[in-house]
Amino acid sequence: MSGREFIHNPGPTNIPDRVLEAFRRPAVDFVDPSFVSLVESCFAELPTWFGGAAEVICYVAVGHGAWEGTIVNILEPGETLLLADAGLFSNRWGEMATNLGRRVESVECSMREAPDPEAIGALLAADTEHRIKAVFVCHTETSTGATADIRAIRAAIDAAAHPALYVVDGIASTGTETMHMADWGVDVVLAASQKGMMMPPGLSFCALSPRAVERCHEVDSPRGYWDWRPRMNGEYVYMRFGGTPPEQHMYALRAALDLVAEEGGMDAVVARHARLAQAVREAVGVWSEAGHMELNVLDPERRSNAVTCVRMDPDVDGETFLKVVRERFHVSVGGGMFELAGRAFRVGHLGDLNEPMIIGALGGIEMTFEVMGIPHGRGGVTAATEYLARHPV
Repeated sequence: MSGREFIHNPGPTNIPDRVLEAFRRPAVDFVDPSFVSLVESCFAELPTWFGGAAEVICYVAVGHGAWEGTIVNILEPGETLLLADAGLFSNRWGEMATNLGRRVESVECSMREAPDPEAIGALLAADTEHRIKAVFVCHTETSTGATADIRAIRAAIDAAAHPALYVVDGIASTGTETMHMADWGVDVVLAASQKGMMMPPGLSFCALSPRAVERCHEVDSPRGYWDWRPRMNGEYVYMRFGGTPPEQHMYALRAALDLVAEEGGMDAVVARHARLAQAVREAVGVWSEAGHMELNVLDPERRSNAVTCVRMDPDVDGETFLKVVRERFHVSVGGGMFELAGRAFRVGHLGDLNEPMIIGALGGIEMTFEVMGIPHGRGGVTAATEYLARHPV
């Protein structure tokens, strides 16, 4: 094959050359002062990615590790959390909590909607005994392309005068959506390296508020590797990781932090993602004019900057679509999940990404419509191109 593959899954995502090159480093003595300094510089800057974390915990793990770490550090076995169940990944987070012996109450919503702050607030207001110890919300649910209104949910918690900790899965939203955890009253934000953080899989993070730090010291239950306490302000650098530091990942993280700073900081990175996401939606809007596909998320304000989910007619073979777009046009996109399996595709537009890359991906998708005879409005790629031209950085 000549040319390159276009990776437009919701994760893992494209990795910048500088991050890849950072991995090509030999092993070092992890107590070498230069390596210790690099690690400490990363941990000093990571709180800015989350908007004011008091502490950032790092696991050598995928995002599920951050899920488990959060559950066992803020909830005792038998305690209750309130889960905004908005799709596959929030649902699996709840399943994990149940398997770990915690009780889960769910606020369910359609796969076409973001979590309803009023419904969350109503359940909290009814919980006069404060059995619910935490509220769990996925900021961006990658199975649907919906993004929760984090501030509105915080307002609902406050209106109910409820003391529950507020926990946000930011695995798909870190780097793609605005997050000011300190100002917005978020207690834990979870992240993982393979999405907006522009790295390979392998690191996950829990950004903590002072309340979350306090709570983790109160919980009296086994935590093993996931324990936050020894990772905070450890006397030795390896204590931050629960063992041998992931040296090459830390060099890569340093490179990713530098790239974000050079782009203008997290606000500039989020703005880039918003532009590219809207370009994708412009294309889908034109394709939808033929009446055979549509954006999954109904509310335009709740459509994600990280991934766009597109519903297709039930008579379209979704698996064949994914195969053709990948094998003939070298564009990898995600398939539908849960009730959308085989009936939708998901375009990831996050991480190391620019205008020509997203236009190339949209071109591959549009050519697949032609090859498969899928009815679609003409000119979707043109609409995306015109949008980007009219809305420069």
